[in-house]
Amino acid sequence: MKKIKKEDLKQEVFDLYDSYAHNRIDRRTFVERLSVYAVGGLTVPALMDYLMPKYQERQQVWQDDPSLKTETIEYDSPKGGGTIKGQLSRPVGAKKKLPGIIVVHENRGLNPHIADVGRRAAKAGFISLSPDALTPLGGYPGTDDEGRTLQRQRDRNEMLEDFIAAFEYLRKHKECNGKVGVVGFCFGGWISNMMAVRVKKLKAAVPFYGGQPATEDVPKIKAPLLLQYAELDKRVNEGWPDYEAALKANKKEYTAYMYPGVNHGFHNDTTPRYDEAAAKLAWERTIAFFKENL
Repeated sequence: MKKIKKEDLKQEVFDLYDSYAHNRIDRRTFVERLSVYAVGGLTVPALMDYLMPKYQERQQVWQDDPSLKTETIEYDSPKGGGTIKGQLSRPVGAKKKLPGIIVVHENRGLNPHIADVGRRAAKAGFISLSPDALTPLGGYPGTDDEGRTLQRQRDRNEMLEDFIAAFEYLRKHKECNGKVGVVGFCFGGWISNMMAVRVKKLKAAVPFYGGQPATEDVPKIKAPLLLQYAELDKRVNEGWPDYEAALKANKKEYTAYMYPGVNHGFHNDTTPRYDEAAAKLAWERTIAFFKENL
């Protein structure tokens, strides 16, 4: 079987995967359209395997990392009913209260990659909380396909309330110094933007390729923003010019980076959309931004 390399695939393949990952086409349509690119010794199953996330192979910080205390906690859900579960992680042996980071998942629940990102934040010296908005439906079901299906069953504004509640839980945690920021990816990027609108006590927000708030909501933003965009992400980037204009008009504190030649999801190291140089730089900027503001 021919070994697939990222550079061998046309941009249309990554655009097709983006459409599938964001529910604009179903799996059957994705497979049918992918068959067009199964040429030159490539097969559809091989392409599918290449494009799908490799969670167990790409973990950077494992759940049992001895330098961290990582556990599952629960807090009250204001809209979803019952409680929301989340991964709480922080360095072992911290001698003072730590600044906090809410880590917000994509459109498929708290999968292993985002849980890993939460632990990376703890490794950097923060107490992190990574909630699973799918908790009312049983939690992340083990596959992204099933996760996306479940997440479509929840109202996104109700999920926003769950993440705002996570902020309050972490802010008041006995090991947190009360200064809390948020970082999110894709759907989580939109949540991060909206938390900046909604949460007056939020100290910093870092949306990765996230949908933008309505222009009329921008004046409500108090927290400084670090906005991370991918140049090839035409879907999300369509909203950036209006957002930037509103941020400037309202004299909001923000820094924006457009990473050249990379796709939506470039920070996710479990799929071939990952771009190592851009991801490392974006994460370094993220941690530096949180250290400055928290």
